[in-house]
Amino acid sequence: MSSVSGQGEQGFRVVRESAPFRGKQGHIYRPAVSAEAVGSKGLHMQLLEIPPGERAHAHKHESHETAIYVLSGVSGCFWGERLEHHAIAGAGEFVYIAADVPHLPYNRSQTEPVTAVIARTDPNEQESVVLLPHLEAGVDWSKAEG
Repeated sequence: MSSVSGQGEQGFRVVRESAPFRGKQGHIYRPAVSAEAVGSKGLHMQLLEIPPGERAHAHKHESHETAIYVLSGVSGCFWGERLEHHAIAGAGEFVYIAADVPHLPYNRSQTEPVTAVIARTDPNEQESVVLLPHLEAGVDWSKAEG
């Protein structure tokens, strides 16, 4: 999966690019720092790519906070108990998502991918993801226009 150097040195790792996978919420990830990759106990960090025009499935991260730094592209995100709120974040901006907050991110562009760095307080790559498909029918996609 990932190329790790310094493996034998307790408490220190250098992690190189790893093979991408599509997470259960629909995004393409390249894991880097996680329980699976380096034995992390309380932190997860990875690269995210949202291809042009794609969106995730509505989900939340049970009991874990998420911080995101957008490297390139422009992402929109519906969030809230009924996905009633909407926000936009572009390159150079940070996003914070509190634990247990439902959200549905998507790529606003039909031609350019969104690339971001994600850090989460869950050291496991997918364990805290809870899919919320019942929320998707109520999304007001007119908020995404413009």
